Amino acid sequence: MAGPDVIVVGAGVVGLSAAIAAQARGLSVVVLDRDGPAAGASAGNAGAFAFTDILPLASPGILKKAPKWLLDPLGPLSVPPAYALQIAPWMFRFWRACAPGRVAHSTAAQTALMDLSKAELEPFLQQTGTAAMLRKDGNLQVYEGEAELNASLPGWKAREAHGVEFHHLDALGMAEIQPGLAPRFTHGTFTPGWYSIADPKLYTLALAGHFRAMGGTIERAQVTALRPVEGGVDVVSTGGGSRRAARVVLSAGAYSHQVARTIGENIPLETERGYNTTLPPEAFDLRTQVTFGGHGFVVTRLSTGIRIGGAVELGGLKLPPNFRRSEAMLEKAVSFLPGLKPQGGVQWMGFRPSLPDSLPAIGHARDSQRVVYAFGHGHLGLTQSAGTARIVADLLTGKKPAIDIAFFSPQRF
Repeated sequence: MAGPDVIVVGAGVVGLSAAIAAQARGLSVVVLDRDGPAAGASAGNAGAFAFTDILPLASPGILKKAPKWLLDPLGPLSVPPAYALQIAPWMFRFWRACAPGRVAHSTAAQTALMDLSKAELEPFLQQTGTAAMLRKDGNLQVYEGEAELNASLPGWKAREAHGVEFHHLDALGMAEIQPGLAPRFTHGTFTPGWYSIADPKLYTLALAGHFRAMGGTIERAQVTALRPVEGGVDVVSTGGGSRRAARVVLSAGAYSHQVARTIGENIPLETERGYNTTLPPEAFDLRTQVTFGGHGFVVTRLSTGIRIGGAVELGGLKLPPNFRRSEAMLEKAVSFLPGLKPQGGVQWMGFRPSLPDSLPAIGHARDSQRVVYAFGHGHLGLTQSAGTARIVADLLTGKKPAIDIAFFSPQRF
């Protein structure tokens, strides 16, 4: 029996979106995942399509904030002491990516992928029957005083240059959009072009359902290696079993670099461990996503509850979760939103796959045109999923991608 045209390794939102896009081009597709659909970061993210978030995390601004943040083990950015030595090479690459010239290149690349992803999103939602899950409630970034607002203005100027719409507000203007903020927040910036999904896990599961309904197959398998052979690629799983396909898409989230290493590529993927708490829907009258940028977390309204999460813990895949981070964000949220009811929350920790320059790896493997990489989106996997899927489908069918993908080359490091 002949194998499928494509095996996609990974059943998160990026992998499933790519599988559906390939399927729509007439290709037969099988998806393999160690835990099944929506088991990783796609289940517990903030649910935002952050198309206005074009500035890379690796930037001069983060270098100014990082020393203060790193001194707080529960702050917006932390490195557990047990992981500090292991992550040092990645941090050095991150520091180099903060140079102004490289930030400008990364911003241009991020903007191009954001524009493509936004253009592809609603047609993709219509195609998959998930359009009713889309929300367009905007995002309110809040500041504690005029000095914090002024410090953010260069970033907003950069967004303005790329056509991002936003409005600076005083306390009265913020209260009209989102009542109930603590008086300490005196200024804010509202971006109406910020979309969200009703619930990221339910959305990803809906994509899996659509993929199956269109004839696709999803199987549980922990992929350990790829072996390009004449006419195809063998996909090796735990226990030594393998499947062969004409082409493979590697989109296994935080585990992707381990698989890529088996075909000779050393891609510096690291894990941003994200934490959140999801409260019942009645916990607060939330009308837009609220971003507490100075504290590194957001509060988001989902169909299934109020999610409080964010922050960056660079701690790899093996250390146990530190749910004090979730608790610290919840404690701050109660202070920042005095009417918030903190009872009945469910905690979560997940792995965000991140590369040092904040750009994903999208493109062919170095030694095989039959392997396509699509991973490393960091905080932006959901946001960039439809655009990435379009690029992957183009690469699989020999078409020129809709945007220049040179900046996303997996070999750029």
